[in-house]
Amino acid sequence: MNAAHGIQSAAWLLVALPALSSALLLLLGKRADKWGHLLGALVPVGLFVYAVLLFFSIKGEAGQGRVRDLHLFSWVPVGGFNVDVGFLLDPLSLTFVLLITGVGSLIHIYSIGYMAHDAGRRRFFGYLNLFVAAMLLLVLSDSYLTLYVGWEGVGLASYLLISYYYTRDSAATAAKKAFIANRVGDVGLSIAIMLMFAYLGTTSFQGVFAGAGGLSHGVVTAIALMLLLGACGKSGQFPLQTWLPDAMEGPTPVSALIHAATMVTAGVYLIARSAPIFNLTGAGRTVVTIVGAITLLYGCVCAFGQDDLKKVLAYSTVSQIGYMFLAVGLGKGVYAIGILHLVGHGFFKAALFLSAGSVMHAMNDRIDMRRFGGLARVMPITYGVFVCGYLAIIGFPFATGYFTKDKIIESAFDKGGTSGWVLGLAALLGAGLTAFYMTRALLMTFHGQRRWEDDVHPHEAPRTMTAPMIVLAVLALVGGGALTFGGGLQNWLEPVLGKPEEAGVHTISPTALLALTLVVVTGGVAGAWLVFGRNPVPATQPAGNLVTVAARRNLYADAFNESVLMRPGQWLVRGLVFFDNKGVDGAVNSIAAGFGGGSGRLRRIQTGFVRSYALSMLAGTAAVLAVLLAVRFA
Repeated sequence: MNAAHGIQSAAWLLVALPALSSALLLLLGKRADKWGHLLGALVPVGLFVYAVLLFFSIKGEAGQGRVRDLHLFSWVPVGGFNVDVGFLLDPLSLTFVLLITGVGSLIHIYSIGYMAHDAGRRRFFGYLNLFVAAMLLLVLSDSYLTLYVGWEGVGLASYLLISYYYTRDSAATAAKKAFIANRVGDVGLSIAIMLMFAYLGTTSFQGVFAGAGGLSHGVVTAIALMLLLGACGKSGQFPLQTWLPDAMEGPTPVSALIHAATMVTAGVYLIARSAPIFNLTGAGRTVVTIVGAITLLYGCVCAFGQDDLKKVLAYSTVSQIGYMFLAVGLGKGVYAIGILHLVGHGFFKAALFLSAGSVMHAMNDRIDMRRFGGLARVMPITYGVFVCGYLAIIGFPFATGYFTKDKIIESAFDKGGTSGWVLGLAALLGAGLTAFYMTRALLMTFHGQRRWEDDVHPHEAPRTMTAPMIVLAVLALVGGGALTFGGGLQNWLEPVLGKPEEAGVHTISPTALLALTLVVVTGGVAGAWLVFGRNPVPATQPAGNLVTVAARRNLYADAFNESVLMRPGQWLVRGLVFFDNKGVDGAVNSIAAGFGGGSGRLRRIQTGFVRSYALSMLAGTAAVLAVLLAVRFA
């Protein structure tokens, strides 16, 4: 018990060590170039080892014994108001800690090889460590206010990493787009925190959850919707989804770590952590499910219109997180299924992104799938890893997605009523579309005729890159089974998210639904093979039909945001600037000019001659007498 207590008491190291490493790498400058990448990779590896020890120190407890609030220090002690900084060690936070440090360690090791010839490698690892520190603070915090600090920290780190190649206009623009979209969501989260403090006088999880039951339904729903807005911004969900695909301008390890496995799943964590609030508002949960259903279909449709391999995977991420939102929006008994898919997604999507990075590494940073083809024969390891991720994401029997995504489809149908059928069919259709666009990506990249340019000589990546890829490939295949064996992750999360609930009467029997899902997925695979497997892929993008063109342009979401939000905003700002310059400043400047001109004219009568002043006094006296006489005889 004492050993376990000592291990848990040192949890502050999870944030302190990567923050310190980041500071060293960024402040020492070129003096750390020779060893900075090694320090940057070693820190998350060490954190993962400690996270495993922390996991086992708590796993032996039962029920609420697995929940421990670790007080660190008082942040804002002002009179009766006090904000403490503390870590909440429980099954939900530890699940994320293991995912962040485990997958993060593999991606850091991969980055040593991927960034080997980059002059700014030390700076890159500094940003990665900063992100890890902020993300761990986010998931470990025991209050919404300290969670918000980590929330903003991952936003900053994301901006720095997306704009890593800041000399490229596309990277700078993508970073600004991500930053602004996240700020919109962050306003929602900040409003939710303000409402909590205004009505409950606290922002701690314990205090908010204990007092939420006494709030009116309107206040609870408002808090839930503002939390959802924050989650949509960070997780790239409708209507704030357009920034995520553009974020692929950053180095590929960034896409794997931040935009597949960790940061973009922070919104799912926020909703799951806030389960006691969402359990009180059916309207709030309904909006979450609607957002998830719309986004999962949106991501699928946009994905099959892309020729950029990383953007295909980015839209896939948008879609898969839509599945997670759908799950956590279904409420009691299903939250854990959303987290189950989140962890599985971290495995297979990281494997897919690192495979895409390996292809870029071999193809001189080219990423257009129309310029690939036939890579399976010259890059067998990369191909094998991609196939493992592909099988997992389409839900191939006994791969990870088979155990995670299919549970979401079943839970959606089991919601019952018209809404259950709508959500279930949306999730089922998404499974078929996922199989279609992922098969398209697999065929265009690794199969068919070689469409390489003459200056490209594809080759397998070095071991520092392939070794982490292989580990993730194995997890993509067997991780889902391991997580669900004997209740696995769902039972582990029970003290936080509640007991898993099996529907008493299924809308569609699980066996029939499984068969139906496999038929739909098979149809998606077959459709893609008929279109892209049997026919040669043109090296240039064909004109396409109306749906394809709309998919290439992300269903005109950017055009909508520009027309409805950006342009009116610009006009409003220009109008306010004009009013400020010509109205407010004009009035102030006019008054100042009047006083200045008047004082200049009055100054001229100050001659300094006594006779002039005497004459003025005589004239004034005469004027006063004239007025008095006029009044007297009027």
